[in-house]
Parts: sequence; C-alpha cells; structure tokens
Amino acid sequence: MKAKTAQEAKRFTDIPNIGPRMAEDFRLLGLRVPADLAGKDPLELYETLCRKTNTRQDPCVLDTFMAAVDFMDGAKARPWWAYASERKKRRYKP
Repeated sequence: MKAKTAQEAKRFTDIPNIGPRMAEDFRLLGLRVPADLAGKDPLELYETLCRKTNTRQDPCVLDTFMAAVDFMDGAKARPWWAYASERKKRRYKP
C-alpha cells in the first residue's frame, strides 16, 4: 500500500511510483529515508546517479525523481509520466 501523504512514507517503496529498484538508486545516492528527498533537486539527483553508475539513465528516471521529490515536499501523488512535460518545459536535457 502506497502512502497517501509524505508523512506516511516510512520506506522509499511507500512513495507512489517507487519500487525496489528505484529505492536502491536512492540508497546509492546516499539517501536513507524518504524524508531525505524533501527539498532535493531532482536534476541533481539524476545527474549524480548517472555519474555513480557511469550510465546515462533513461529520462523517465528523472521524471520519477521529480514525482518522488514533489510528493515528499507535500504535493499530491501524480504518476511519474505526468512530469515529462514539466521536465521538457524546464529544458532538463538528461
């Protein structure tokens, strides 16, 4: 069951759109609990992940990071793909 609010998220996989693999990515980035995502820059997280894995991650990873950070900042949950247009508007070029 996914969290309805940021306060309910105790594990990364409690966050909407986040599964076990993405939770591993967050831990690789040095994040320990969902609250660590609050206030983070999704693009910075994405670029750091690309450097740490020595792989250009798919842009949907950035969209998912945007969704997770937004949720942990108090926004209502939205599907990760709803962030693709926002990513493009911000001219994020992963």
